[in-house]
Amino acid sequence: MIDDNNGQTIAAKAGHFLDVHSGAITPEIQPSTTFARDDRYDLINAANSYSRDCNPTFVHAERTLADLEHGEECLLFSSGMAAIAAIFYTLRPGSHIVVPQAMYWGVKSWLQKHCERADILLSEYDPCCVETIEDAMQGHNHTSIVWVETPNNPYLHVTDIEAAAQIAHANDAMLCVDSTVATPVYTKPLDHGADLVVHSATKYLNGHSDVLCGALVTREDHALWQAVASERQQAGALPGSFDSWLLLRGMRTLYVRVREASSNAMKIAEFLDNHQCVETVWYPGLASHPGHDIAVKQMQGGFGAMLSFAVAGGKEEALHTAGRLQLITSATSLGGVESLIEHRHSIEPEENGIPENLLRLAVGIEHIDDLIADLDAALG
Repeated sequence: MIDDNNGQTIAAKAGHFLDVHSGAITPEIQPSTTFARDDRYDLINAANSYSRDCNPTFVHAERTLADLEHGEECLLFSSGMAAIAAIFYTLRPGSHIVVPQAMYWGVKSWLQKHCERADILLSEYDPCCVETIEDAMQGHNHTSIVWVETPNNPYLHVTDIEAAAQIAHANDAMLCVDSTVATPVYTKPLDHGADLVVHSATKYLNGHSDVLCGALVTREDHALWQAVASERQQAGALPGSFDSWLLLRGMRTLYVRVREASSNAMKIAEFLDNHQCVETVWYPGLASHPGHDIAVKQMQGGFGAMLSFAVAGGKEEALHTAGRLQLITSATSLGGVESLIEHRHSIEPEENGIPENLLRLAVGIEHIDDLIADLDAALG
């Protein structure tokens, strides 16, 4: 019997079953797009009719992630952006949403364009001051969704989910939390009052940089969830069966990967915080981080495997530092077993105001001595 609170066991046993015919202990990949009916035109298996509705392979992964997040149901999507878009596609013209000023720029950029096209009102709040959520709601008859990304990208701001949920629910709004960076290893937003959890499953959930996938988990069934499920079924933004199987395989090692990478990140943050060539380090595990106290309360057991730091000397020195790295690869994304570094100012639009000397480091599971030696040599 598995304790529902023991996520490590749930993850390790992801999709585990015993095929009495072959003795296999892992689920098969079911590539079929359609499923047969009998002579009365009844489905042979009532759960399976067409893979845009349901496929046995991604059902295994959905159940595992729902259990990891202490949610009632999970829906997989073809990417994290597809999962996020499905939520906002359900909103009617004239709806109002509240989002943080600093958040993953891909989501914010898309939201700004979508809200303009769909006649949806968008307001922003300071992710470091949860009380500003209520300020952002003022002057609007009804707010449909409050969006939280914690820790956020790339400043690792930490938002108090429980406080945000209280504000959202007092105003009859739904709280959606992007918990990609924290993962269910360190934060379970539904336990803190969130209504929906969002993951770019491409990142830590898969963990091997070889799958595009997104996921939504709900605390309970409600009208928004039904609308989102209908949107997915009709629009068809689902993952393939092989991607779902790779995600399921990746989740089996979720806890050991994330804990090792987070341990490395903590040591690297401390190293960089004391390095003469580094101006600032953004990592919630550091006591100097503005969101450290909230992170200690909300992120149980660790602080995640992503951090950012500002290199002394400006843009050129930051680019040279990234270019001199030998072990750590310059590339976009995060959450894989390998360490990646990114010069955010080269990636994000100029108007986002990302410091020119900021480098975002997605820490992997390489040996910590090798990672620190690589950074030390690159920083000069």
